[in-house]
Amino acid sequence: MAVLLTTGQAATELDFAITTLRRLIRADVLPGLSHRGVRVMIPLDVVQALHQRPHAPLHRLDAREIAVLRVDAARRVDENDRTWIGYAPHLGAVHLLKSLRGWWRCDPASIAAAGLLPVTLSGYVVAVLTGLDTWQRNDQGRYAFPAARLAGYVTDLATPRLVITARTDSDRQLAELLLGTRLASQSGGAIAYVTTTSAD
Repeated sequence: MAVLLTTGQAATELDFAITTLRRLIRADVLPGLSHRGVRVMIPLDVVQALHQRPHAPLHRLDAREIAVLRVDAARRVDENDRTWIGYAPHLGAVHLLKSLRGWWRCDPASIAAAGLLPVTLSGYVVAVLTGLDTWQRNDQGRYAFPAARLAGYVTDLATPRLVITARTDSDRQLAELLLGTRLASQSGGAIAYVTTTSAD
């Protein structure tokens, strides 16, 4: 019989805040969850798999610095061009791309130069955006990337299971390199920046 942990026990094993783990639960990227009353139970092997996910091999990227889009689990919104914001694989590629796009305070030239935008949920790369060569600016000084493409996304972080939607070899390689890996970042907003230690 599988060993099951409460969210508190699992968070302790992972050295997470409970809120960090709950984002993964709400996004439905953890397999084998069950309920005991109001408690969500997580299989020990899933927790161990999360703990063992490798760190993103940023040294293999060409850019010295990349931006990271930090998101929450998907929630419904009432907007003209989308009904969800945030991450949940059940949305499918078309709606997921819409839910991840936004207007951000960022350095658009830096994002364009890097050529990719990893999307992280609770410190794990769950999607990769490419096609960031052009951008728009609004009156609030925020930027959007209308031609952004979804190169791939994660449906199960423990295995992990990936859905590759890239149409070019370069986009596919970026998605396969980063999806399901751990990528820590810190920011007061949606966009954070991390160095890759790449050298010329």
